[in-house]
Amino acid sequence: MGPVNSVLAYIPSPPQGVWQLGPFPLRAYALFIILGIVVAIWWGERRWRERGGQPGAVLDVAMFAVPFGLVGGRIYHVATDWQKYFGAGKHPVEALYIWQGGLGIWGAVFFGAIGAWIGCRMYKIPLPALGDAVAPAVLLAQAIGRLGNYFNQELYGRATDLPWGLEIYERFDAQTGARDMMNGVSTGRVLEVVQPTFLYELVWNVLVVIALVLLDKRYKIGHGRLFALYVAGYSFGRFFVELLRSDEATHILGIRINSFTSALVFLAAMAYVALATRGRETPEQLQPGSEPRPWPWQFSALRAAGAAGNAAAAPDSETKSVDVTKKPDSAVAEGDSAKPDKAPAAADDAAEPQADAAEPQADAETASDTQAQATTESKDAADQTGTDAASKASPELKKSAAKKP
Repeated sequence: MGPVNSVLAYIPSPPQGVWQLGPFPLRAYALFIILGIVVAIWWGERRWRERGGQPGAVLDVAMFAVPFGLVGGRIYHVATDWQKYFGAGKHPVEALYIWQGGLGIWGAVFFGAIGAWIGCRMYKIPLPALGDAVAPAVLLAQAIGRLGNYFNQELYGRATDLPWGLEIYERFDAQTGARDMMNGVSTGRVLEVVQPTFLYELVWNVLVVIALVLLDKRYKIGHGRLFALYVAGYSFGRFFVELLRSDEATHILGIRINSFTSALVFLAAMAYVALATRGRETPEQLQPGSEPRPWPWQFSALRAAGAAGNAAAAPDSETKSVDVTKKPDSAVAEGDSAKPDKAPAAADDAAEPQADAAEPQADAETASDTQAQATTESKDAADQTGTDAASKASPELKKSAAKKP
């Protein structure tokens, strides 16, 4: 039986990562970065509205956060890999060629947070709450962006013979024939098979996204703690991914600088999770200008503001949790005060059948009175008729009586 890698094929790299549309290059790396940004804004906006935030706030803040994040990511990359752009035979201007890849996630998150803070200050939105809403969306955007590294044949690890190893192809410029691993087209020749660290990080990011959504749904996390969990979760995975990489990088004491950064950021994020306010902001606290926000490093002020918000939300939650089968005291009092009124009401109800029964009797009495009146009138009329007839007959009787002897 042959080795496993003779049965399962390696993962092939894309033959190219750039397509020319006339004079314009269409870069897969840029497309996936843009797609990730769109997904992050769309999903983050939905999560913000579900928490009670004002629609459109995430897009407004993103107008500050995205440019800051892109610039910050490039600054971090150039600062930690400066030897690629400065020195003998190097071209410093290439440090500005962001479309060729090279965005340090730590710089992107740090500077992006600064841009978001500026936007939140302008629109009077609480930054920690907004960070919690967009945290899973931002990490999903990072996972999507890693597909750009796949097309650029970058962010890979050491050589391996694992069945899921990634094939790295040799690429050349189609016009000049010069070797161009970033922008060229593959000849099909495999240079080496390496650890697909971009894929490891992509899968890890998706798993952390799922964990963040489930934790937020279960525990109602707020006050920036979910964003801190996102940072901690990503840092934890990135630390181990860095141990598998072999590309050029700055080292400190023989350890890649990104490993140091991952460890320090992880510790700082977990400290924030432990010290920040528990619970979640109320929808009223998410409205623009609802209350002045302390600075992010003012932990005591942040805890006080969070406690005040939780205390304000407590009466509403207690009202909703009242047992509907048990009458409130006010309802009992109203019921007791209403009892004396039941006797008059019952008397009225009892009088109604009597009144209904009396109505036919009254109608009968009225009918008999009418009949008696009619009889009297007819009797009077008969008496009057008899009197008139008698008065007419009297002379005749007198005449007949006079004729008799």
